[in-house]
Amino acid sequence: MVATMTDELLINVNEFETRAALMCGGALQELHIARSHGYSLTGNIYLGRVQRVVPGMQAAFVDIGLERPGFLHARDMRRREAAAGNGGEEALPDIRDLAAAGQSLLVQIVKDPISSKGARLSTQLTLASRYVVLMPFSGHIGISQRIEAEEERARLTGVIEEIRSRRGVDMGFIARTAGEAVDPATLEADIDRLLATWDSVLETRAQSACPAPVHLEMPLQARIVRDLSEPGVERIVIDDERTRQRVEGFVDRHLPELAGRIEAYTGEAPLFEHFGVDDEVARALQPKVEMKCGGYLVIEQTEAMTTVDVNTGSYLGGYSLEETAYRTNLEAARAIPRQLRLRNLGGIIVIDFIDMHDEEHQRHILRVLEKACEKDSARVCIEGFSSLGLVQMSRKRTRGSLAQQVCEPCGVCRGTGITKTDESTCIEVFRAILKEADPHCAETRGDYVVRAPQGVVDRLIDEDADHLASLSRQIGREIRIQMEPSYGPGEFDVVLNRSR
Repeated sequence: MVATMTDELLINVNEFETRAALMCGGALQELHIARSHGYSLTGNIYLGRVQRVVPGMQAAFVDIGLERPGFLHARDMRRREAAAGNGGEEALPDIRDLAAAGQSLLVQIVKDPISSKGARLSTQLTLASRYVVLMPFSGHIGISQRIEAEEERARLTGVIEEIRSRRGVDMGFIARTAGEAVDPATLEADIDRLLATWDSVLETRAQSACPAPVHLEMPLQARIVRDLSEPGVERIVIDDERTRQRVEGFVDRHLPELAGRIEAYTGEAPLFEHFGVDDEVARALQPKVEMKCGGYLVIEQTEAMTTVDVNTGSYLGGYSLEETAYRTNLEAARAIPRQLRLRNLGGIIVIDFIDMHDEEHQRHILRVLEKACEKDSARVCIEGFSSLGLVQMSRKRTRGSLAQQVCEPCGVCRGTGITKTDESTCIEVFRAILKEADPHCAETRGDYVVRAPQGVVDRLIDEDADHLASLSRQIGREIRIQMEPSYGPGEFDVVLNRSR
């Protein structure tokens, strides 16, 4: 992860939750949460058993001991050298040639279980440290694309090749962005730790009964410090003494350059309240995002994609419609990437910028959007404006969004975000009484009781009182109304009380 403009890393710990907040210029950029069910499972390695193979999907479902089996696609079982050797894409092998029911496999979670979907798995295992990533089943040496200087890329490649040769290993390595300008001795120490971890994985695998975890990623606070603490981090503030000591021990062993940046928080107000994180999180759970210019964004997350609508709102600062749209879109292009990081939104994202006819304005908006996305550690791909004026982009998703982590679908609207009006519910009540009355028109006497929430009851005895009286005369039965405080919008019952 990259944090080139980060000022503080805040870690809040209590017995029921651990939270880590990445602050940049006083504004919240990323939030990570670990509760009783743990933090992200991404990076964990399991010895799993194939439950079933589905040729039509080119995939296998693998039991790794979680609530739902993981999903393993044939693409994630390919050896990287095979694709590189053919100079491009090759036809996927049949999944039945790669996996069989009952087979045990060493797999790694590359995407957390989200909603009703199981974890996404891969047999292309990786182990990450501060500066280097180990690829046990690959011989490739790679350099982070964020390291652009050719001299530095060549230096890192040479250092890793030399260390690998002396160690007598043929496994692959990737130099992470944090490894730029790091001395060879530090890189070698990192590689030695990764090789020792891999030996531990193999030893645990030999002693484990399938399915079982064989390697678990570090706790949230250690992982966050490892991945988010770039040179731009001025301080790491922790409000729990025991956690602070653990982090200091981790830093002393692995990240000595951060030793002087860890602070204990002693303020009277809670840490996240003091830095305004709680207020930022509350706003991040709302679909509407106000911008300084007076415009606003509306961000909606669906099962298939996320949509972002840009609106001018109260902003009328331009001397023409084109200028107003351009300036609003300009601020939106800077604000949207931060919102995507903060809300941890991934997958397909469609942005509906305000229509602009000037092609240079469109190109500038795209450049600003791309520049703002450079701060994001997740892989982002942006396409240009479509013929409909939409910008489509994708952001790699490895864990649930902020809303999925802290919220659940509304029990009243069942996640739709809308409920029926009291008028519509009253009409449904009338239809239900008519439907119920026909079969019982010749039966013993009795009256109907309508049980409904307060709003429906108020309408039945006020605006719809005449309709109710007319319906009562039509069916020849009395209709009584009963308020049920536990009923939500759109809920009601019609009961026939028979009398002998």
